Amino acid sequence: MSNILNDLNKEQQEAVQTVDGPVLIIAGAGSGKTKALTHRIAYLVEHGIKPENILALTFTNKAAEEMKNRVHKLLDPKLPTTNYSLPTTFLGTFHSFAAKILRREIRLLGYGPNFTIYDDADSFAAIKEIMAELAIDPDQFKPGGIKSAISKQKNELINAASYNASSNDFYAQTVSRVFARYETYLKEADALDFDDLLMLTVELFKKLPEVLEKYQNQFRYILVDEYQDTNRAQYILLKLLAQKYKNLCVVGDDWQSVYAFRGADFRNILTFEKDYPEAKIVFLEENYRSTQNILDAAHAVIQKNVYKTEKKLWTRRDRGEKIKIVQTADEIEEGMFITGEIKKILASESNAATDLNDFVVLYRTNAQSRAIEEAILQEGWSYRMVGAVKFYERREIKDVICYLRFIQNEKDVIGLKRIINTPPRGLGKSAWDKIVLYGLDGNLTQPKIKNFFDMIDELKRESGQKKLADFIKTVLEKTQYKNYCLDGTEEGEARWENVMELITVAAKFNQLEPPHGLAAFLEEITLAGASDEISEENGTINLMTLHSAKGLEFPVVFVAGAEEGLLPHAKSAWDNTQMEEERRLAYVGLTRAKEKVYLIFTRRRSIYGRSEASLPSRFLGDIPAHLVEYQEYDPLDEGEILNI
Repeated sequence: MSNILNDLNKEQQEAVQTVDGPVLIIAGAGSGKTKALTHRIAYLVEHGIKPENILALTFTNKAAEEMKNRVHKLLDPKLPTTNYSLPTTFLGTFHSFAAKILRREIRLLGYGPNFTIYDDADSFAAIKEIMAELAIDPDQFKPGGIKSAISKQKNELINAASYNASSNDFYAQTVSRVFARYETYLKEADALDFDDLLMLTVELFKKLPEVLEKYQNQFRYILVDEYQDTNRAQYILLKLLAQKYKNLCVVGDDWQSVYAFRGADFRNILTFEKDYPEAKIVFLEENYRSTQNILDAAHAVIQKNVYKTEKKLWTRRDRGEKIKIVQTADEIEEGMFITGEIKKILASESNAATDLNDFVVLYRTNAQSRAIEEAILQEGWSYRMVGAVKFYERREIKDVICYLRFIQNEKDVIGLKRIINTPPRGLGKSAWDKIVLYGLDGNLTQPKIKNFFDMIDELKRESGQKKLADFIKTVLEKTQYKNYCLDGTEEGEARWENVMELITVAAKFNQLEPPHGLAAFLEEITLAGASDEISEENGTINLMTLHSAKGLEFPVVFVAGAEEGLLPHAKSAWDNTQMEEERRLAYVGLTRAKEKVYLIFTRRRSIYGRSEASLPSRFLGDIPAHLVEYQEYDPLDEGEILNI
């Protein structure tokens, strides 16, 4: 037996040794899927498959680098692992693979090989320019929303002409006009956006069978990581490349498909057997991460989904501790409970966690992080925001704070520079240069500048009349910041949620008479946002959304906001497809844990600028009673744990 197989279990060995034909590896959370994939690449090379005939695709450069290093270590342990890649083997992301193909072949589609690749900012700028050219009002039709709509079509392999044929309402017709001009704009600039890389590679292969066959003959063995996250364009690209030899091995877990908002279609993995009836199906169900209680709880949650593969994860580890379901009064106590429990665990003789790095706090939306961040800061601990910016450092929060600072203090030049053209109001660099050169008095004859300062003066008067939370709402209305945030994209909605969460913070100062509430508020959040006093000695706590947690693992997991309206998110309430995605998200959260899981809900939560009674998440009720312990948190007591 090959040494490569020595440390694999029976199912992993089967996945690695099935060299020819289609292979579907359904790999449960923590079951060693990356290990199976990298061992398979090494096994192919060891058994005579030329490296140049192997294509391995994943979704991030980080994952690709990790896989390269693992393969190298298997094939030649004596060499250093840094920056190693198998000669002539392609192991990288879908987009980097497509870019390499197009550099060689794109002239056949009428482009030059030295095309520029536009990033999101470049695409956004181009679309704004096109909208101005077409006299489309950016307040009525948000450039970000139009960009998102075009991207969605490209990921479905729909070009501007096809989209135009199906545009049957005014918004779609407006998008269609921009889409058509955007296509021409890119071609005139000899540029491709990120979505074009996949779309044009598929077009190349469909239009020119001889080019497709050349790459089919080169890449006879194809391996794909995280197959459940593929979109339509990636699915078709793989189908075309694999159709001649059918040596396609895909690894994934439909239970962990949580990127529908990015265009991922978990049905691609569910229909693999239909696409390849002769496929070998291998289930990796032995979990190497979590205790059995954690696995059983996660299984109970995901079992309520209708569209899924069937599997049951198990582990050689013991049952472990029960899942802790914790009720707190509100989000402030939620933060207090988390920090208090961390201190208890670190002070105990338990080996579950020995450093702050061993803990992660997960939540559904970034806006939830604010109360947790404040609780951690009160302890003087350091924390790391994974996949997000710390609350008071987020762009939209800084924008609103700078408005409030300048309204309070007209000498705040830094604040003024940030807000004078945010949202855009035609006061760009030249206007700012005039203000710097001549001062305010000399510029108030300029109509746009005068209008801006008239608005500030009016807001200054209102700051002395309104309670703080209401005053901030007035600022957002008069500056049109809400429209600026809500640009039709998911990111815009998240930015607005963060702004609404800032109003939640402001509501605490409503008992102070105007304008004293504003001064106290600005002082508190400035201090809360400072990091000078944070100690690095005891490590760093991890904070992140459930989406960002995918692929990671931690000894102790806190899931904050296990409530209806948060997890599952309110947007999923009337949509079964979205509800199943939310359930998969809860599954991902549970299966990040090695030793301990805390699911926390509040009786009342202030978020997005309002305070409402909360209901426990329906997902909590899915977990069998024998797997959980219920705790009602009392900040004045240790908290009694009751078996239920």
